Amino acid sequence: MASEFREFTVVIERDEEGYYVASVPELPGCHTQAKTVEELMERIKEAIILYLESEGAPEIVGTRKVRIKLPLKDPSQLS
Repeated sequence: MASEFREFTVVIERDEEGYYVASVPELPGCHTQAKTVEELMERIKEAIILYLESEGAPEIVGTRKVRIKLPLKDPSQLS
């Protein structure tokens, strides 16, 4: 049986305790955490596979980037 490849966007953030947290916007509820980025990437691959096995693959129509202008912060509010 031939393998099929599919790519997903992984958003990586850092929590207040220093852990890396990964989530997959295309797969609601698919997320994990780890102490290193390397460990995080292995864990998110496992989480994606488990998600797809239980929920199935969603139909993704496409992705786009959106550019917005952020308001300038008041210098008195910095730090």
